[in-house]
Amino acid sequence: MEFMRRKMKTIVFLNALGTVIWCASPRCDPGDEFFGRFCKEPEPEKPKCVDIMMNYCDDMSYTHTMFPNILGHRTREEAELGPEYLLLSVVHNLLNGECTPDIRMLGCSVLLPRCEKEKVLKPCRSTCEAVRKNCRHAFEGIEMAWPYFLDCDRFFVSDQEGCYDPLEGLRVTQEEDQASIDNTFEEPHTVIQFSYQSNAQMNSILKKTAARCPEIATTYSIGRSVEGKDLLVIEFSNNPGVHELLEPEMKYIGNMHGNEVLGRQLLIYLTQYLCSEYLLGNQRIQSLINTTRIHILPSMNPDGYELAAAEVQGTNDPENEEAQNYYSWTLGRGNAQNIDLNRNFPDLTAVAYSRRRHRHFRSDHIPIPDSYWFDKVAPETYAVMKWIRSIPFVLSANFHGGELVVSYPYDLSKHPLEEKMFSPTPDEQVFKQIARTYADAHATMSGNNSERCGNFGSIGQDGIINGAKWYSFAGGMQDFNYLHTNCLEVTVELGCDKFPAEEELYTGWQDNKEALLTFMESVHRGIKGIVKDADGNGIKGARISVRGIRHDITTAENGDYWRMLTAGIHIVTASAPGYTRAMKKIHLPARMQKAGRVDFVLQKAVVEPDIEEDYNIPSMGTYERFDPYNQFERYAIREQNQNREERQEKPWWWSYFSRAHGSAPTWLLRID
Repeated sequence: MEFMRRKMKTIVFLNALGTVIWCASPRCDPGDEFFGRFCKEPEPEKPKCVDIMMNYCDDMSYTHTMFPNILGHRTREEAELGPEYLLLSVVHNLLNGECTPDIRMLGCSVLLPRCEKEKVLKPCRSTCEAVRKNCRHAFEGIEMAWPYFLDCDRFFVSDQEGCYDPLEGLRVTQEEDQASIDNTFEEPHTVIQFSYQSNAQMNSILKKTAARCPEIATTYSIGRSVEGKDLLVIEFSNNPGVHELLEPEMKYIGNMHGNEVLGRQLLIYLTQYLCSEYLLGNQRIQSLINTTRIHILPSMNPDGYELAAAEVQGTNDPENEEAQNYYSWTLGRGNAQNIDLNRNFPDLTAVAYSRRRHRHFRSDHIPIPDSYWFDKVAPETYAVMKWIRSIPFVLSANFHGGELVVSYPYDLSKHPLEEKMFSPTPDEQVFKQIARTYADAHATMSGNNSERCGNFGSIGQDGIINGAKWYSFAGGMQDFNYLHTNCLEVTVELGCDKFPAEEELYTGWQDNKEALLTFMESVHRGIKGIVKDADGNGIKGARISVRGIRHDITTAENGDYWRMLTAGIHIVTASAPGYTRAMKKIHLPARMQKAGRVDFVLQKAVVEPDIEEDYNIPSMGTYERFDPYNQFERYAIREQNQNREERQEKPWWWSYFSRAHGSAPTWLLRID
């Protein structure tokens, strides 16, 4: 009986428990619907605005966010453990403080989007695009791709869609800081960091400079080195990227020999100086840039520089100065193929010497012999030759080290045995004027007490010398410029030490700054003008001849020309196939600082056979022939690609991200 009572109580309890359980929301299991059981899934809890609790994003202008975030992270912990947040935590150190906190705050606006009234607001696309424009070069400088989560089209919205500015709080702080600065009376000035840079850092500086001065500067690549490094040029002009009628073009080239580095550094500093001083209202710099198109290639041999810099750093032993001097004179001089780039250009000087008694021969626009292409042509040489041919350069200087002097063409001696011998060009007086322009403006180069290194014998005391009289060699770049194009180039030797100590860079800049500026300004000496036909159309390729100077220059695309000349009286002739000649007598005053304007109008005429013969040299081919058999294509590009494949090493920062995160964030790697 007692057993039955206990059994009844148990049944009642279970029935009551079943009632309670049945009254609760039943859990949906597989098969419930098949057995006729009905259930209802519990509604997920709606996302709510929560406090921002991530250290590297705690200075945003808002205090609440929501998960899942824009990237799909469901919780704060998931976002905090992701590679995106890891990047934001170290971006300041990665970019050496550049573009931060802008990049960090922009990233935080995606990881921790603004939340108001239980609704996520997306950041503004316009803010993202502005930061990307100003800061992309910083990532390129460390060979890192622009982060995928800062894709302006994908994760940001337009103003019309109701966005917010994630840098709003930063701008308020910057305005307050600027207000405090404005209350001081310090004169604005250009700030330059006088230190050496890696190739990546150099390119970053050039791109950053162009981004800072987009109205007057742009960067472009003329090709790649053997190891695939960009040969990056920065251009300054009031209309960058465009050849303007009657505006002369000049260029500076540094680091042709990889271990001669002061020129490279001076040109990096010069780009920063030009941009900064233009913005500060320096009238001299503004006038120069507004009237001149300036092209600067700081490093023609980045592979050689990399080797030289590594060796100098490795032998940085104060007690072993002799070893340092040896390495700085040898390692890295050539490119990665061990080719001396200043011996790798076509030897047109020998052609000029061999044909100088030809009745119609002139020392200008000599075609490149086909045989040249069957020797080894360095990709750096090839790139510079194409560059020189594509732009109507008027004036140029290339920078070296090992002596303190400016040398000018010819570099190849006319001596039968190529021994040292004074070997002038038809433009000897013009070249002496150009060379003296730099030497006289240099702090010490032209002085009687100037230090002379004596590495190649006596060079005199006035700071300039004819190259072949100093020492003779073939295949040089300045001879090629003169004999193949309109451009007059000199070589500036900047001092005895090819790789000076870092603490000497400031002195090097001070010694050369005025010379660099004065030399650029000198491109406006001589005459300029336009050669037109009777209908007023510019004539491309017309020849400008000066009596007594057996070296012509040719007009550019729209018929404009520039001819550097010394002061005095000159007889100038313009001619072109199919037109009559036109002649003018001009007088250039000694103190004239701007080019005189001399225009020509040519009338149509029947082409005479003997005149037509003037424009081509027998058996030399035509000027337009450039790598006619694609020899460069056959071996140089293949070798370049092989070197690039061999050097597919990950950047220095890769191991940090790959170790810190389970799956390697390959989106950080750049794809060229």
